Amino acid sequence: MGRYVIRRLLQFIPTVLGTMFLLHYMTSLAVQFSGNPVRALFGDRTPDPALLAAITERLGYADPCLDKRGDPCLWREAESGSGWLGTGYEPGLFFDRLGNIFFHFDFGINLRQREVTDLVADAIPFTLKLLVIAIVFEAVVGIAAGVLAGLRGGSFTDYAVKISTVFVISVPIFVLGVVVREFVGVKFGNVLRDQDWIPDVISVGVFTPGFKPDYPLASLVIPGMVLGALSLATTARLTRTSIMENIRADYVRTAKAKGLTNKRVIGVHTLRNSLIPVITFLGVDIGAAMAGAVVTETIFNVPGIGRLVTMAARSGESSVVVGVVTMLVLVVLVANLLVDLLYAVLDPRIRYE
Repeated sequence: MGRYVIRRLLQFIPTVLGTMFLLHYMTSLAVQFSGNPVRALFGDRTPDPALLAAITERLGYADPCLDKRGDPCLWREAESGSGWLGTGYEPGLFFDRLGNIFFHFDFGINLRQREVTDLVADAIPFTLKLLVIAIVFEAVVGIAAGVLAGLRGGSFTDYAVKISTVFVISVPIFVLGVVVREFVGVKFGNVLRDQDWIPDVISVGVFTPGFKPDYPLASLVIPGMVLGALSLATTARLTRTSIMENIRADYVRTAKAKGLTNKRVIGVHTLRNSLIPVITFLGVDIGAAMAGAVVTETIFNVPGIGRLVTMAARSGESSVVVGVVTMLVLVVLVANLLVDLLYAVLDPRIRYE
């Protein structure tokens, strides 16, 4: 087990480096083709050249490679002419970023000169709450629906689960989010807010069209359910298929022949083995949920990581995009590792050498 974990941790290195280079290159191209993002701070006013140069230098956009379209900003000409190993070049902007991140844990600053780590620290609690709500919702409801459909194949429950999940899967998350916001948050919420007997935490906190700072957890329930809706449908269908396959297995028939109760046969023997592909999907879905959080947080105005990345991409704040997405990649890699280790808990036959 220990060797397997070490190998997986070593595999993180090329994945993170490759992701950082792609992010760095794309954000550099954005600056090269759209121009210096610092100019946006001055609006319609013409900035003083000295002030513009000073702020550009302070924010890290003064590297000459950002004036050359298509330059990946890997190397720059050395001032002394000798450079690194006598090549006449020295490490460029990409390696500067790597050094700041890995040796100083410095992800840079945004256009308003706030540290990226401070921005992430302020936004990550909202995204974590949103992800927890989404994962719990899709896991509990999806597995329950899949078990009911799998145990009653061909029944009304089975057809209801199949039809409803196909409908949910076919709707894009940005469409689902807007529809739920308008009909559940606005229209149905207005009906509830007219009822004096309903607590404010329900009428104002839960059924609201957007995030409410006064109800930081309740106002995330609807966005979290929207975020987990698409994965819930996949979880339900995956659980249904796995249950229907394992319910006819030899070990299940043996358990029934031994006189075990139906609850134990299903809950311990059948469900435990059926959850292996479901756990795999839920682990991989963490990355998809973070991607979906970009849309969901924007629709419901949640001040989380997704909204932070969206605003940073719109304003051309490359340091924010590179820093935040790099952190998210690390979270996804660790989550996938934990899911792989959980296999051995669900199925004792699985061993990692």
